[in-house]
Amino acid sequence: PFNLTGVLYFPKVKNEFEMNKNKIQLYSRQVFITDEVKDIVPEFLMLLHGVIDSPDIPLNVSRSYLQSDGNVKKINAHITKKVADKLGELFKKDRESYQKKWDDIGLFVKYGTIAEEKFYEKSKDFLLLKNISNEYFTLKEYEEKIAATQSDKDGTKVILYTTDHQKQDSYIQAAVSKGLDIVLMEGMLDAHFINHLEQKSEKVTWKRVDADTLDKLVDKGEAIESVLTEDETTKLKEVFEKAINNSNATVQIESMSPETMPATITMSEFMRRYKEMAKTGGAPFMMGDMPDHFSVAVNANHTVIAGILKEENEEIQRKMAKQAYDLALLSQGMLTGKDLTEFINRSTGFLGK
Repeated sequence: PFNLTGVLYFPKVKNEFEMNKNKIQLYSRQVFITDEVKDIVPEFLMLLHGVIDSPDIPLNVSRSYLQSDGNVKKINAHITKKVADKLGELFKKDRESYQKKWDDIGLFVKYGTIAEEKFYEKSKDFLLLKNISNEYFTLKEYEEKIAATQSDKDGTKVILYTTDHQKQDSYIQAAVSKGLDIVLMEGMLDAHFINHLEQKSEKVTWKRVDADTLDKLVDKGEAIESVLTEDETTKLKEVFEKAINNSNATVQIESMSPETMPATITMSEFMRRYKEMAKTGGAPFMMGDMPDHFSVAVNANHTVIAGILKEENEEIQRKMAKQAYDLALLSQGMLTGKDLTEFINRSTGFLGK
């Protein structure tokens, strides 16, 4: 119904989400009209670069014309379709080459998936997930991969992910040792992207690798027996609460594998994800201002915890509990400034003994 010629391409972008506007120029019969193409090109494709020429757009074009003209709306829809079709074609024709480009084009595809339902319907076949082993999977392929190992007691598949594989390495290594697979989701848009995919999927949930203790990340309903009595559990909780002295921290005594850390910091997936979304918009604004409320899971079956209970001096008990807690903070990158300095000095003192 209209004439359209153009070249659009995906530029390489940094991991940070940067909206570089005015990179697409609009022409009519090779005469430049404008580089304000918001109404012609879908917003999620504004990161593309290139040129478009259409003789069906008048030379003296106004913003109101672009917003109301029927041809402009058709061009908008057509560009969306052409980009989706081309990406699908590239994926089917040469998947290896497509995968090599994914780190550069993934941002565009994810943005389109979130912003435009019609684009999502096409893109779900060439959307890729990349795990920590640098392997690529479509959504369907990945769900099939983890079906046996990462389905919980209710049959829900649990996709585990990391937002920073360096900072969360201790959690990743613990999960991998249990045969679990981790997806890399380290981009600014990924919190929104995960939320969108979760709403579209049945019996699939996403959890950050440090969102819960290792035994509960994929809850198989298998309980580990605690070596502590009820009185010991109560006493241990009191010791840690006094040592931590933080109203935003909830202490929980849990039965875990003896190989799991003495104490683990976890934050609910819901709270963490919405705080991350609030940083880039798209979540209730107050979520970003809420304090970091987290749980401290104390491993009742760890030898360090047994040593704390055996210690008769209450002051030394609290110091040992504080050391275990600070180690948990350190593994999350949450130990900084004065607290970090005190931890180092305290650790040096323990080594001296």
